[in-house]
Amino acid sequence: MYQIPNEFNMKPKIIQEGKAKIRVFEPDEKKDVSKELEVFYNPLMKLNRDLSVLLLNSIEKEELQIADPLAGSGVRAVRFLTELDEDKIKSIRINDYSKEAVDLIKENIKLNEEELLCEDIELSQLDANQFLNESFGFDYIDIDPFGSPNFLLDSAVKRISRGGILAVTATDTSALSGTYPNAGYRKYWAKTIRQEHKHEAGIRILIRKCQLIGTQYEKALTPILSYSKDHYFRIFFFVEKGKEKCDKILKKHEYFHCCSTCARHEISRSNSNICCNKETQKAGPLWIGELFDVKLLNKMQKSNQEDKNKKFIETLYQESKLDVPFFYDIHSICKKHKFAIPRTNELIEKIEKKGFKFSRTHFLDTAIRSDMNFIELINLIKKK
Repeated sequence: MYQIPNEFNMKPKIIQEGKAKIRVFEPDEKKDVSKELEVFYNPLMKLNRDLSVLLLNSIEKEELQIADPLAGSGVRAVRFLTELDEDKIKSIRINDYSKEAVDLIKENIKLNEEELLCEDIELSQLDANQFLNESFGFDYIDIDPFGSPNFLLDSAVKRISRGGILAVTATDTSALSGTYPNAGYRKYWAKTIRQEHKHEAGIRILIRKCQLIGTQYEKALTPILSYSKDHYFRIFFFVEKGKEKCDKILKKHEYFHCCSTCARHEISRSNSNICCNKETQKAGPLWIGELFDVKLLNKMQKSNQEDKNKKFIETLYQESKLDVPFFYDIHSICKKHKFAIPRTNELIEKIEKKGFKFSRTHFLDTAIRSDMNFIELINLIKKK
């Protein structure tokens, strides 16, 4: 049985997440010990795991060969084993480099043995890259590390099958969102931005980085669900094989430009842009294509049983209907132009009357996404 180191003063506890019972450890006092522990449970990532289960249950493909290379406590794998639809899993391979983690995973599987929906379960204690490189390939690979996923992308791309799904989490949002621009450029080969669009720009930069790794192996990675939440970015890619598909992916890597004076933004192949007689802020190169698959989000919304996730998934679904890169932050626009901030519902009604589409965005509460151009939007806001 896994024993927590005494210096952390942690107490074992059985909790339930979804249908899975998990043995976890909690500190006597509230403090962040996650980085020092060999294995831990992070309740903040419950939504991450909820959506993973929901997404896999919403795709048509069955008999999936699943890999969890960085399993930790095993909570994600156990939830797959207890919550995915019948015949959804053909096999699951669970790995962690830590012996303590593997011991705890064994305990957590045993805790749920009467509810397991798949018998083909294999545990290993290997470096995550070794685990993937020595495998024959998977239909679903979940990368959920501390910090950047960079160290595992190459191995994961090589081992994801044609028609498979690659799930990628990044928790180094400070590098992707402009707080540390040099780190962002080193890690993700793009210029980041630190203003209201930083999270959407960051997630699109991460998408491009993953796609560039994919095209090396003639694998085209198309996002089917992408979101920013709390301290992390999360992307699910659908994987297709072929040179032409990769070429189409690469044509959708451009720059985002935003004027710090008037708030106008645009997408361009050029890395230089002038507005209001000065150079615009820029981010990129980055992915300018879709962030979501609207049919998938529709299925996920209808299948969701978790009340706490309802509003978030509904926002993602509405956002998925409008394939327009980057949003308008109404508060920022009004501040720069010295306009009174309009009521959102009234502004949306005006946009609809003009025949344009709109949606709210999960990236920012004060923003909307619309196919209306900037000048038309400014004119609508000015009218009382």
